[in-house]
Amino acid sequence: MSTTPSTPKKRGIPGIRWWGSALLALLMLAIVFRVEIIQSWRLMRLFDEDGIVHNFQNMDALFPTRVVERGGPVFEFGIGEYTLPDNFRFEGKSYHTESFLADTRTTGLLVLHDDAIVFERYALGHSRSGRHIAWSVSKSVVSALFGIAVEEGVVRDIRQPVTDYLPELAGSGYDGVPIKHVLQMSSGVRFDEDYGDPNSDINRMGRAMALGQPLLEFAASLERERPSGTYQHYVSIDTQVLGSILVRASGKSLADLTSEKLWKPLGMESDAYWMLDGTGMEMALGGLNATLRDFARFGRLYAHRGRWNGRQVVPRAWVDASVTPDAPHLMPGPNPNSSNELGYGYQWWIPSKPDGDFMALGIYNQMIYVHPRQKLVIAKNSANRDFQRNDFKPTRETLALYRTIGAELTAAAREPE
Repeated sequence: MSTTPSTPKKRGIPGIRWWGSALLALLMLAIVFRVEIIQSWRLMRLFDEDGIVHNFQNMDALFPTRVVERGGPVFEFGIGEYTLPDNFRFEGKSYHTESFLADTRTTGLLVLHDDAIVFERYALGHSRSGRHIAWSVSKSVVSALFGIAVEEGVVRDIRQPVTDYLPELAGSGYDGVPIKHVLQMSSGVRFDEDYGDPNSDINRMGRAMALGQPLLEFAASLERERPSGTYQHYVSIDTQVLGSILVRASGKSLADLTSEKLWKPLGMESDAYWMLDGTGMEMALGGLNATLRDFARFGRLYAHRGRWNGRQVVPRAWVDASVTPDAPHLMPGPNPNSSNELGYGYQWWIPSKPDGDFMALGIYNQMIYVHPRQKLVIAKNSANRDFQRNDFKPTRETLALYRTIGAELTAAAREPE
């Protein structure tokens, strides 16, 4: 047996080892906390008057994104000529068109008539190649993808409860709610969408996203307010649930679905992109960014009832159902079972006193207006911080301008050459 003493093991000083670990943990927390502060600061400054126009045109510099690839030959519009009306009327008042567009900070306006661009203008740094945030216009794109998924059997039936696809929503306000009711903004979930109230659900959701919380996790925190399918109440997170169903059922990202099912078949001019939440899930409720011409192409698809150059891209029956309210609480006009006077389909709006026209709408006055009978599509980008004035009156004013444009173009088309 050897008598040579063993070499003692080197041991760190316990206090130093503890402080080293603590310091590393504090450093990691500081990094994470700093990232969260930066993201929160970005969100709070996103809508500032001196930055909103630039931010809306450069969301990929502020948030993580995923590209929607275009492909194949570009679908080219015809080119025509049209001059905007000098004035239009709304509720007995005359509006000067150019002043109205300037006052509502319209950065892009495109009028498509009979498949030809008859008017196109950009302002405040926007351009034909510029990609602009769609906000809730994105919801109508998600609806198109959902209709395709149902047609292909990826989603079996919109009468199914959302929890068949998203079991993590069991116990929440979405537990057992049919997909159709979510499509129609009638989920019955309690949700306050007041953008001016810092403590509203929509602003809490924004902060959660900035801090990296999954949006689906936020949806799971919401509670039931009333039975689904009885009251039309705009709940942005409803569309996030729809987008999550698409991703879960297909096994593909929302960006890849958008590319495969819409961007490539429609011959879009430019790649688009979706903003992402902290887990890499697309912000289905409002995160699509694209060029104004490509938004107009999407509007043209619906003007042709889902058909594109001889191919039915979105099922015709789905397009018709998307723009046709089918229950009393979804009807346009004064409605005790709706939170507003606009009608609703599957993520599309139907104006008061409808004339066969319908709209995709986003905050700060993003719009795609479609009037199939008039062969009219109007796409608009804006950064109107006053968009909520007098119960969203700027939207109704803009609709009056669109209807004036439609009437003029229709009359001109009837005139003999």
